[in-house]
Formats: sequence, structure tokens, C-alpha cells
Amino acid sequence: MPAGVSWSRYIRMFAASVLSMFAGAQVVHQYYRPDLTIPDVPPKPGELQTELLGLKERETDSVSEKQ
Repeated sequence: MPAGVSWSRYIRMFAASVLSMFAGAQVVHQYYRPDLTIPDVPPKPGELQTELLGLKERETDSVSEKQ
């Protein structure tokens, strides 16, 4: 008996947790609607919207300070 409960109750609670996790993932997936298409040509540097612009600014600042 894991966690002091019977096996049947443990399995039911485990199944309920897994099903709620899958349902939540499905809701988030439907809400955000990710773009799953693969582009033919990869984007050029700077065109990708997910780049860390703050990191890029810090790198250019550190290069200019070294010179």
C-alpha cells in the first residue's frame, strides 16, 4: 500500500492525475495553437523572433568595452 492507501485507490488517483495532465496539455495546445510548419529556408540571423535580444546587446557591449 503506497502512501498508506489501498492499491485500488492509489491506481484511481494516479489515473486521474495522468488524465488531468493530458487534458491540461491539450487545452494549452489548443489555446496557443503552435505553428508546426517547417520552413523551407532557415531564417537569417536577426530574423528569428525568439532570439535573446538582451543577450545579444550584452555581447556587443562587452566586445565594445574590450576594444
